[in-house]
Amino acid sequence: MTTARDLLIVALDANPGRPAEPGELSLALAGAELIDLLDARAVSLDGDRVVPADPPVTDDRLVKDAGSSLVRQMPYESVEDWLWRRGRGLSSTYLTAFEEEGQFARQHRRWLPSWTGVASLVDSPDRRRATDRWASGEPVLATLAATAGIRDMPTAELPDEVGETVATVLTAVDDAVTELTAVRQRRDIEKAAFDNIWRGPA
Repeated sequence: MTTARDLLIVALDANPGRPAEPGELSLALAGAELIDLLDARAVSLDGDRVVPADPPVTDDRLVKDAGSSLVRQMPYESVEDWLWRRGRGLSSTYLTAFEEEGQFARQHRRWLPSWTGVASLVDSPDRRRATDRWASGEPVLATLAATAGIRDMPTAELPDEVGETVATVLTAVDDAVTELTAVRQRRDIEKAAFDNIWRGPA
């Protein structure tokens, strides 16, 4: 089980049928993947640079994909660049993987075609472990979930045992989500202004 998978399960359980905004969730998932790669010693951080090491030893194809997508040429990639590049469409990638793995069940109606069924997570050991981790208030998962808008921001600071490198990743995720929100708000304002001009005076 990975932090990224735990995060998606939490997102789906917290808001059934309507997970967090895809952009915010994708950035948080990319951050979760990087934390898992750090934990597996497949990468290290040199300042804000992601320094690759040996590929992760895992059966999880999504973690393997993350490891294989690392930039392996100096000066390497910053954490911020990793989040934006790896995070592009990542929530959809995870949702597709979950569906292919049979992690979803669809509630069908006899009089409706099958594709209209509402998808929900099946009960599984992975789901129970993620739920237990969530219920325990584990700080990394709680912080990522808050940054993605799944829950309120934790009031307590990260404990020392989280470590400086993980804290660096979590801070970068928060900065990226803040930037994404600002860009979205700016586009909404520009669109509203354009619409007003198009409509003309009342």
